[in-house]
Amino acid sequence: MLSKMYLTVFMALPALCAQAESIEVNNVEVKAPKKTNAVAQQNAAQAAGDSAYVIGDMLGLQLRRNGGVSSLPMMQGLADDRIRIKVDGMDLISSCANHMNPALSYIAPTNIAEVKVFKGLAPVSVGGDSIAGSIIVNSATPEFATDDQLLTHASVNTFYRSNNDAFGVNASASVANQQMYMRYTGATVDANNAHAGGAFKPAGLAATGRGWLDADEIGSSAYRSTNHALALGFYMDNHLFEFKLGLQDIDKQGFPNQRMDMTGNRSEQYQLKHEAKFDWGKWQSRVYHEHTQHSMNFGADKQFWYGNAPGMPMDTRGNTTGFNTQVDWLLNLRDTVRFGLDLQRYSLEDYWPASGSGMMMAPNTFQNIHNGRRDRNDLYAEWDAAWSSQWWTQAGVRLSEVSSDADNVQGYNNSLAGMAGYGAAAAIFNAKDKSQTDHNVDSTWLAKFTPDATQDYEFGYALKMRSPNLYERYTWANTNSMVMNMNNWFGDGNGYVGNLNLDPEKSHTLQLTADWHDADRQDWQVKVTPFYRYIRDYIDAATCVSVGVTCAARTDGFSNLTLSNQNARMYGFDLNAKKTLVVDSAWGSVGVQLNMNYVRGENTESHDDLYAIMPLNAKLALLHADGNWKSRVQTRMVENKSRVQAIRNENETAGYVLLDMYTSYEWKKARLDMGLENILDKLYFDPTGGAYLGQGATMGATVRQGLQVPGIGRSVNLALTLFY
Repeated sequence: MLSKMYLTVFMALPALCAQAESIEVNNVEVKAPKKTNAVAQQNAAQAAGDSAYVIGDMLGLQLRRNGGVSSLPMMQGLADDRIRIKVDGMDLISSCANHMNPALSYIAPTNIAEVKVFKGLAPVSVGGDSIAGSIIVNSATPEFATDDQLLTHASVNTFYRSNNDAFGVNASASVANQQMYMRYTGATVDANNAHAGGAFKPAGLAATGRGWLDADEIGSSAYRSTNHALALGFYMDNHLFEFKLGLQDIDKQGFPNQRMDMTGNRSEQYQLKHEAKFDWGKWQSRVYHEHTQHSMNFGADKQFWYGNAPGMPMDTRGNTTGFNTQVDWLLNLRDTVRFGLDLQRYSLEDYWPASGSGMMMAPNTFQNIHNGRRDRNDLYAEWDAAWSSQWWTQAGVRLSEVSSDADNVQGYNNSLAGMAGYGAAAAIFNAKDKSQTDHNVDSTWLAKFTPDATQDYEFGYALKMRSPNLYERYTWANTNSMVMNMNNWFGDGNGYVGNLNLDPEKSHTLQLTADWHDADRQDWQVKVTPFYRYIRDYIDAATCVSVGVTCAARTDGFSNLTLSNQNARMYGFDLNAKKTLVVDSAWGSVGVQLNMNYVRGENTESHDDLYAIMPLNAKLALLHADGNWKSRVQTRMVENKSRVQAIRNENETAGYVLLDMYTSYEWKKARLDMGLENILDKLYFDPTGGAYLGQGATMGATVRQGLQVPGIGRSVNLALTLFY
């Protein structure tokens, strides 16, 4: 199917397109120029507040779309906690039973200045407690004046996205002398519901007492977010001291694939960093703290009243404190060793205040996770060796201790009997020993061979381990479908209960990258990365009875499930190819670029397919650059998704082809970006978007299984940036 798509779409494309960013499949590093934040500005019109969108678009990662600013990057078929994501050096944890506040939601797209992506064979120095790889996202590094004159920079950006009327403003300003600097960045975005490329459901009231939704309107997709960041730095001799403060306020964010919506997310992040450079190498340390106050309830498109209960408030308080230090020691011209210490302390209080006077949600506060703790202590060592101009190797080991625990819990009502009750389930959970300690080992062995100027080969092996998160272990209410529905960080519409007996996941990855190119890397390149991964004790969905638990029955097409350690196998490839067709003609330069991705995932015990695996997909683009004018016309092609996970009732989706066009022009002090996405207004369903739960009585049986979240229809995107 895809081969026919390529031929048809390629012949239909115009001959001019944008000069795309340089994309590397592995170990990618993208840095912004001093003048402005190129990473974010080039994508501001498309991102509309979602930093994951910027990263996925630039680096070829796929996205699992959730709320408007909370999409999850997918790497080699894995997402969420299986990827280590660091934001300005902070390991941030999602404090939500539905993972509505992932790490990337805490930095605005226009505040991103540097991105590094490590797929599969991630060095142990870039993080542990993950099995897929690492994404490192940083804001701008300090820039100091070189003379007695103050160094100042400022920019303001505004954008509009027509499909959901998303409007936003971003601003930044910095001032520095030779020893001190200060930088402020702020971003705000407000968006209505998005629209699909056609009718995917009947038009009508979203829910009883709620507003009207058109047949193509994606319910619960509106959002509003504000972010502020302040950085202060001091430079003396070879030492840099930097303090960063981040503030976030999201007062609404709908989730089309969840039964609840975010009604508030307020976060403060504090960080103090020290970096010193010496003749023998570099030493850097960081201490940070993040506090989140998170709230969920039924948003504007979901039924609010159930009997005498006005909504279902769900509150979460999360605190993350971390310290890391690393020494890079240049032993000689060949060898560099690095040693590091990585400490993290995380606490979680997940509680749901009583609602109404009925027995189902009153009179007690429901304690979903009470005083949960997850503490991690890591030591690592890494050795880089440049044996010759052709051979380079890296070997690293990380030792990790992960300890978790939680206190006793209670339900809304301890006297409610039968499968709808809470008391018996709470008593069973409270009687168990909830303290768990895991001793994990990560190891990466990597080699790079460069026989000549036209080819590079990188290959290696990685052992990675990840301990379960608090929700996987400590959610306890198995006798009530309403409560089980609330614990779902997968977007599949099912209900879940945790498993205290879960062991850490252990991933074994073999990977090869072959990179062929012209000697100057200007004319052509073909880069392919096949990989194979076997995961022991993979944490996957399981029937409750398979682990000796009795869960409430249901008849709405969804399932109540738990989690268990199983085994899984994954393999696939990433392909990136590009060719310059015309260089410096009267009409500028023209090139073509292809990105392709394939992942196959299977549970080797149940022989079921793994959940939310993106099918074979590709992006083909024609690129044009003429001085300050750059344009790109691209097609996004996705094969039909027929391999779905049966135990989760995952939906199949049809294949599709989308056409997009982007152009930009930059002056000395301004930049204009324009984009037209899904030009043909194609109706399609997102293969990883999850079950559509964006409207109706989402806590009742009237929301039926079988409808997938649709993709977004045609959108005209505009962005204007002014520099100083």
